Amino acid sequence: MNASLLTPPSGATHRRKIVGRGPSSGHGKTSTRGHKGQKARSKVALWFEGGQMPLTRRVPKRGFTSVLKQRNQIVNVRDLNIFQKDDVVVSPELLIKTGLVKKKGKIKILGKGKLNLALEVKAHQFSKEAERKIKEAGGKIEVI
Repeated sequence: MNASLLTPPSGATHRRKIVGRGPSSGHGKTSTRGHKGQKARSKVALWFEGGQMPLTRRVPKRGFTSVLKQRNQIVNVRDLNIFQKDDVVVSPELLIKTGLVKKKGKIKILGKGKLNLALEVKAHQFSKEAERKIKEAGGKIEVI
């Protein structure tokens, strides 16, 4: 079967209505648009609401989101249990390599969960709970 020979069934497609070709075209001198008025014109803004206050102006606007703000990437203490042996130095490069962090940037270690290994963790920020749990497990922290 050749895909270039496929056609839609008869009656499935219609010709485009041709308007604006004068009174003899069968669509009248006003091209099926009636007489004058806004809807007879060629351009009306899509967001125009008939003179009522537009939605974009009715909705309250507050605040500002900075495009330049750097958001910390979060790693929980329980996620550090994927490392197999003790005395591993957990650095941002290792976190990216293992997939715990997606891209380069600031990393913050949070204290959710339990740590079973004595790790040396290097990160940009630590929560107090994370610091406590890492030290309890026999590990060390280093703020980069």
